[in-house]
This record gives sequence, structure tokens and C-alpha cells, in this order.
Amino acid sequence: MKRELEVILDSTHDAMIAVDNEGIITLFNKAAKKLTKLEGVDVIGKYITDVVANSRLPYILKTGESELNRKQPLGHVSIITNRMPVKDDFGKVIGAVAVFRDITEIKELAEEITNLKEIQSMLQAIFHSTEDAISVVDENGIGVMVNPAYTRLTGLSKEQIIGKICTVDIAQGESIHLKVLKTKKPVKNARLKVGPARKTVLADAAPIIVDGELRGSVAVLHDLTEIKRLTYELDQAKQIIRKLEAKYTFEDIVGEDEQLISAIDRAKRVAVTPATVLLRGESGTGKELFAHAIHNASNRKYRQFVRVNCAAISENLLESELFGYEEGAFTGARKGGRKGLFEQANGGTIFLDEIGEISLSTQAKLLRVLQEKEVVRVGGNRPISIDVRIIAATNLDLERAIKQGKFREDLYYRLNVIPIIIPPLRHHKKDIPLLVKHFINKYNQEYGRFVQTISSDALNILKNLDWPGNIRELENFIGRAMINMKFNEMIIRAKHLATTERKIPKEDIDSYEREDITNKTLEEVVAESEKKYILTVLRNNNYNRTNTAKHLGISIRNLYYKLKKYDIEI
Repeated sequence: MKRELEVILDSTHDAMIAVDNEGIITLFNKAAKKLTKLEGVDVIGKYITDVVANSRLPYILKTGESELNRKQPLGHVSIITNRMPVKDDFGKVIGAVAVFRDITEIKELAEEITNLKEIQSMLQAIFHSTEDAISVVDENGIGVMVNPAYTRLTGLSKEQIIGKICTVDIAQGESIHLKVLKTKKPVKNARLKVGPARKTVLADAAPIIVDGELRGSVAVLHDLTEIKRLTYELDQAKQIIRKLEAKYTFEDIVGEDEQLISAIDRAKRVAVTPATVLLRGESGTGKELFAHAIHNASNRKYRQFVRVNCAAISENLLESELFGYEEGAFTGARKGGRKGLFEQANGGTIFLDEIGEISLSTQAKLLRVLQEKEVVRVGGNRPISIDVRIIAATNLDLERAIKQGKFREDLYYRLNVIPIIIPPLRHHKKDIPLLVKHFINKYNQEYGRFVQTISSDALNILKNLDWPGNIRELENFIGRAMINMKFNEMIIRAKHLATTERKIPKEDIDSYEREDITNKTLEEVVAESEKKYILTVLRNNNYNRTNTAKHLGISIRNLYYKLKKYDIEI
């Protein structure tokens, strides 16, 4: 019987040690010898602490109290032990026993489980927080997982999808999950309609392979409605970027003359208001520069700035360009119609340059915009409300145009809310040195030159000219002079000014007239003569395009065409 008990105790996985009431070892099974590394050592009959130095069995013999589930180091391993006293029928302690096992592997396994749980929690958090709509099915096509983004997109609850066949959420189209499970290959860019709202989506799906076996499919849906909205917003942003051409500020207006400073101060004060502004001044005085600066100093500076040259657009197109048109309004009208420039400038500023050149019929429509704050597209009858700040500019004598019946008086008073008179260059010639310095810096950057200054003789020549083309003419003058300089020349001198088209010296004119033209075609000779004559008439009319066109006997638009053809800048 004793032998059978020893076999049983040696066969158990738990280590067991027993001592008598004197602390002498009476039992030390095979598992205990293995953990204590005492295999092959006879420990029976020895005192317990001589064998296991940190044993607490003597303490159990003394107190008669049990110690359960206590952790204890034992050499290179950790054990968990139960220590209990052995008592006789009268309750007297006659020995003690310890049952213990190695928990090192259990601790490592517990740590692995903890890590796995943390990873699982993180993956679940990612799965549920992502904005991509994700669904997972098993190898039979039954839904097992969906994230909140998926339920928001489809309009179906989690309960309506989990445990159901994967076709439950499809309103139109073939299930990509079933296709993946059938082919074991990914599916990309499938177009489907899903959920009760039949939302159009683009879907991607891929097989889930575990140890070489197909275990399911995972799909990601992209809301095409949202993609279309974002694409539209991107297009709108691109349109705004293209329209945001107000690149100048008041700091770019160069000059210290009292008249110019007065105009700048007036423009700065009006910039912060929504009032309509009428910029008046000769051609080339910087009206467009003022318009840019006013927009950039206003609370509309981050919105559209649309520039319209009313004289450069043909009369039959101007109305549709300004106010837009409805589908079918005229032959060639775009399908769905088109927004006009006023609608495109909504919330921002529209700059109407050469306002005096528009026809009376277009003036009437413009008056409606100013009065009613709304436009009606060509071919339509539905008014469209707009919020646009108008800056107009002209070099015409509008008061005379009113008397001649060419400009509406009521429109004049609507535009002339805040008139700003920009003085011609001949009235502030003392600003010429500052302007010349500014243009030298500008063209150094554009032409890659290193011009430093202008000689006093050359500057005196510039101050003595009358500048009918104003600041624009001076700018072109400096640009041409710098082009005609040698690359190593650093100072603009009088000889460089003589090479420009403005004020060509007599000896150069004589040489031009003596030029051999026998090798040129008739068309080339006529073109050169026409260009020369247009330049002469422009100068005689102080570079006023309207008067020049009248003198030449052609329309203002025909004059614009010829200026562009002959590359004449004014």
C-alpha cells in the first residue's frame, strides 16, 4: 500500500513536500526534486531548511495556520504554493505539507494573452474609429463585422448586417464579397448602390487567407456622393484661385506727391466699406493698381477678384459674360447654362475697367445689379441674388457722355458713389525718380539684369517729357531702355533712352526713312507704316484709345486688335 501511494505521489504534476512535527522531511516527490534540482539526492530524514533554505514549513508547524496561493521564488523559477498543517484527531499539529508548482510558463502565457488583448483592443479601436466603411464576412458570405462608418453609409444597423448573408445591404449590383469568395482574388472599384437610400459607392474587397485557407472577405466602401462633393469643392477652390488675381496692395503704389497721397488716403478709407467706387483718370495712371489695392484692403480680400475689360469684349458677348446665360439662350449656349462674371464674383469684388465703353442696353442691366443686388441670366427670367462689391474705372469724360446720350445718368450716379481721381504723371513729375527706381528693380528681376541706377542727365530728360501715356508709358520706357543696354552696363544713360520708340531722335527717323525696303513684301511695308502711324496718332491723342480710334476712323475694338497685332503697349 505504501509503495502504491509513493507511485501516485511521484506521478502527480504538483510538487509535494511533507515534514513531521520536528521539521524532518518525510515526503519529497519526484516533481519536488525536479523543481529544486535535487534529483538523485536522498533528502528523506533531513531537516527541511537544510534542503530548502527559504521553506516556511517550520513556521506552519509553529502557528498551525495554512498559507494558500502564496508566490515564492525557488532558485531560477517562481512557484505558487499552498502550505498546510497536518493535525491528529485531537487537533494537535503532527506535521506539515507544501504543495507547489512552477508558474513561470503561466506568467509568460498570461503576458502573451495580455499583449494579445491589447493588440485586439487597438485593432478594434482602429476598426471602429476609421472613416472608411468596412465590412467583413466569413467563408460562407455571412456578415461577422461592420464598423460605425459602414452603418452610417448604408443606413442599416449592425443587427441588420451581422449574421445575415452579405447581399442584405445591396440595393443594386453584384456582391463583391461573394465574388471574392468565389475567385479568391481581390475586386477593385466596383460600383454599387447600397442601403435604403441607394447610395452610390465604389467598393474594394480582398480575400482573408489564414494558413493558406480562405476564411472570409473584407470590403471597403467609398461614398461617391461625398467624393463628388469634395471634387466640386476642389473645382470651386481652383476657380477661386484663378480669380484671386488681386496681387497689388497700397504699398505697391509708388509716389509722394500730395495729389497722389490724397487719392491713396481716400481709397484706403473707402476700402473698408462696401461702397461702390469709381476710379477716374487718364489711361496708364494706375487705376487697376488702385482696384487691386482696394480689394486687398477690404474684408473681401480672401474672396474672388474678377477683372473685366469692358472694351476688350465684343458687345454681343459682353452681356452673357457679365450676367451668364441659361441653356438654349442662343445657338452654341452650353448645356445647363453658365454662370456670369457677377455670379462668379459673388462674395468678392468685380472690377469693371473701361466702364464707359459698354452699350446702353448693358448699362440698363448693370443698373439693375446695382439697385436690386441681383442678376438675370440671358434667356432666363429668374433673378439671382448676389453680394458683389463693384469697382469701376474709366478714362472718359462721363459727364460729356451723358449729355451726348451715350451713358445713362442714373447709372452714373449709382457708380459715382465714391469717385477717386488719380492724377496724371505730368501733375506729379517729382515722383519720377521713385518710379524709375521701382521699375529698375522690377525689370532687374524679370530680365535677369543688374542695373543699379539712372544718370542725372537721363533723369532730367525723363522729367522734361510730358508723358501722355502716364506711368504705364514710363514703365514701358524704362523696360525698353534696359533691354537696349549691354549686359555689363549698370547705369541707364541718355543714349539708352534714345533707342526707345518714345521721342525717337531726328537722326534715327532719317535713318529709318532711308532704310532699304526693296527686299520686303508689300504686306510687310504696309504693316510697318500702319504701326508707325498708329503710334503717331496715339501720341497726338495723349494715348487716349477712344480718341485715337475716332481719329483713325475705326472702332475701339478694332484698335485693340491692332495694338495686340503690332505688340504696341500703352
